Amino acid sequence: MSTVALITGAASGIGAAVARRLSAGGARCVIVDLDGEGAERLAKEVGGVALAADVSTPEASQQAVDLAEERYGRLDLVHLNAGISSGVDLAAFDLAQYRKAVGVNMDGVVFGVTATVPLLKRSGGGAIVVTSSLAGLVAFHGDPVYTMTKHAVVGLVRGLAVPLSRENIRINAVCPGFTDTPLVAGMRDMFVGAGFPLLTAEDVAAAVETAFYAEDPGTLLVVQPGRQPVPYRYSGVPGPVTGERPPI
Repeated sequence: MSTVALITGAASGIGAAVARRLSAGGARCVIVDLDGEGAERLAKEVGGVALAADVSTPEASQQAVDLAEERYGRLDLVHLNAGISSGVDLAAFDLAQYRKAVGVNMDGVVFGVTATVPLLKRSGGGAIVVTSSLAGLVAFHGDPVYTMTKHAVVGLVRGLAVPLSRENIRINAVCPGFTDTPLVAGMRDMFVGAGFPLLTAEDVAAAVETAFYAEDPGTLLVVQPGRQPVPYRYSGVPGPVTGERPPI
């Protein structure tokens, strides 16, 4: 029985690299992206199916899950990868821009988890990997709102890790540094000129595949150029709390 994977933000960059990597291993992929034409092209390339959808709406995630169940009858792996930089200047605040960033980077993950978990359960379990960022662990002063959204999804992963593990579902995150994708295209020349190494989308895709099968609930894989991905450890801070009451 083939593995079935659902990937958001999959028309290019990290999501596309993950789809190619998983399909090369025999997985059938549901390709979700706001760029419908790009999603269709990749779906044809990897032998999957495409959905043009805005992950900041709950309907998009549910449509993607329905498509996976209709075409393939199950779901095993979920990569919640869609993300955007915010460009929000808190000194000249643009509410629409702020809502867009939060909608994609945070709501898209919450809606994605909410929609996919029931089918993962019906399929006997599986794994979810969220694309966070190094900015989800340390401050990125160039985009504080982006930093906020990536910290938020790290918190969600850590908070859900134990409850979902009881349902035979792993949830983990990858936290890559700057990666040569459309998200940083506007800064690429600056990085190259400064001799700053960028990750490739394939580097991160390999880490995503590792994260799917990480045994520790709530693993956060740090991905940096020239190094093997390593789990992030909070110094002096406990891991996911197993009790029902919040820690004090």
